[in-house]
Amino acid sequence: MTRPSFDTLYEALLARDAAYDGRMFVCVASTGIFCRLTCPARKPKAENCSFHETVAECIAGGFRPCKRCRPTTPEASADPAVKRLIEALEKRPGYRWGEPDLLRMGLEPSTVRRAFKRHFGMTFLEMARQRRLQEGFSALADGGKVIEAQITAGFESPSAFRDAFAKILGQPPGAFCSQPLLVADWVATPLGPMIAVTDSSRLHLLEFLDRKAFPAEFRKLQAFAKGQIGFGRTKVTEQIQAELDRFFAGMGGTFETKLALHGTAFTRDVWRELLAIPAGEIRSYSDVARALGRPDAVRAVARANGANQIALVIPCHRVMGADGSLTGYGGGLWRKQRLIEIEQGYRAGA
Repeated sequence: MTRPSFDTLYEALLARDAAYDGRMFVCVASTGIFCRLTCPARKPKAENCSFHETVAECIAGGFRPCKRCRPTTPEASADPAVKRLIEALEKRPGYRWGEPDLLRMGLEPSTVRRAFKRHFGMTFLEMARQRRLQEGFSALADGGKVIEAQITAGFESPSAFRDAFAKILGQPPGAFCSQPLLVADWVATPLGPMIAVTDSSRLHLLEFLDRKAFPAEFRKLQAFAKGQIGFGRTKVTEQIQAELDRFFAGMGGTFETKLALHGTAFTRDVWRELLAIPAGEIRSYSDVARALGRPDAVRAVARANGANQIALVIPCHRVMGADGSLTGYGGGLWRKQRLIEIEQGYRAGA
């Protein structure tokens, strides 16, 4: 998009022009907040306005998100069909959703498919299948047999359950160790399910289940544990669940869970530098490289950032492009936006 002139954008702000929604934001110097151009609030004077293309630019400028138009809220939550289906899925997590269900709800399957792919990188039916797997995973973690987990997850075919499970974790449920060195369990968050892999004292992996790199990360951890990963929860799992609950409830932006860092010496140095970034603050890749005394290692820092396998706790979401753009995030930019919004609250309360 060719950047419009200030006058054009200010006129769009006055008209609440939806054509710029999510593509341009207005920062208001007199209030210290930033808004969508469609915000219903009283319009500011032109001399108090500046316009930016990304949420990151607004935050970096010291502006807080507006509580009325919620500019950092993922666009998906504003889509009535998406919101309705997400709520329906949470009410019936084990139900086998299909296109006939969408039609009965008065929704067009192709429209729903495009909306979910745009916002989440997967279709609603893929998300629903993943949610059913969560139910099965929880049954296994509680000591249930594979057949019990299959029924709980709503799979009629044992092979379909094994295949679906293997697609996410890289191996079928029967391949997990019965006397494990590390244990895996589901961890619930408002941003979607995560898998936590722990031992009796440390967290080894914490990742969103729908991240494309997750199967590869899990295989690497399997190699480290020599195949000795099983199902279950430890006191470390309980601790990280409690800390995540506090984080999302706005009650604490720090984590005390002990971490096991798997990576090269340089990668571990990058992760430790990320851990030093306070909640509510952001850095660029070049900032991190300079802090490490390696100003020419920007690309290596970016690779190490992307290799992080303990999401949220090691805050790779606090690193942005040099131009202030959100840039890539393995868990999805919509999650990165939400995390930044949550942490701005911690910064404001500091």
